[in-house]
Amino acid sequence: MVVQQCRDGGGARAVRALAAAGVIAVTAGCFGGDGGGGAGDGAGQRSVAADRPLDLLGQAADVLVEAGGAETRTSMETAAGGTRVTIRGQGAYDFRKQMGRLRVVLPKDAAGEDAAGAGGHRPITELLAPGALYMKNRGAGVPDDKWVRIDTTGLKDGNLVTGGVTDPMAAAELLRGAADVTYAGKTELAGVTVHHYRGVADLGRAARAASPQSRGALGAAAKGFSKDAVPFDAYLDEDGRLRKVRHRFTFSSDARGPEVSVVSTLLLYGFGLPVTVTLPDEDAIYTGEIRQG
Repeated sequence: MVVQQCRDGGGARAVRALAAAGVIAVTAGCFGGDGGGGAGDGAGQRSVAADRPLDLLGQAADVLVEAGGAETRTSMETAAGGTRVTIRGQGAYDFRKQMGRLRVVLPKDAAGEDAAGAGGHRPITELLAPGALYMKNRGAGVPDDKWVRIDTTGLKDGNLVTGGVTDPMAAAELLRGAADVTYAGKTELAGVTVHHYRGVADLGRAARAASPQSRGALGAAAKGFSKDAVPFDAYLDEDGRLRKVRHRFTFSSDARGPEVSVVSTLLLYGFGLPVTVTLPDEDAIYTGEIRQG
């Protein structure tokens, strides 16, 4: 379990453990737009976006379901003990079926040398489905033609960080637990006007309000994380569609390891895209032992 590996190891080892599982991250600059919030409406100006932030954030997941499919870029930046790992992923997600396919790229040397001896790791293909994560090119002794299947409801973090990709629907559903929200004004993201909100999401509250497909994973996260409060920055367009969200997860350190910080960012665009995800057959699932790095 990746969360346990983070808590039990030293800084560099903790980050390598996360990277080996496929943690995705990119620098903020890869996403464009104003990462910290941007220039807003003029001083004293207000809008519906400023007056109803909790309503708008609470409905963000429902609006995405209405939108159907979208292209996505995901990131997860992990830092522990002065060591930082940045990985990235890109793909597409169907919010109606809550299924997606992403290509995850680990940074050079993050997970050791690959079979060819070159520093780095071949891209990992990840399939996201309700309650499950499938990974191909997982490494760690898994045959190249086999998939690894993980039951996300059994993970202590509910797959918010384990697979290196915070499931896009789970990321949106986390906003159902939003509180202490402030409206930071308007900014522009990839040529689209968006409204920027800052706040803190409560994992337990989000789990209780989530859709049935997401409730199990978020419920597991609410029990497994040492802190229920998850600070976020969310950007919604004029139609209420979530364009970008950044969550900040923190794992409390114990006597043997440092505190681990994980910043997960999701970017959505190309709404209405048809998304087809075919899950692997049972005989393609690897059931042997996975080597721990």
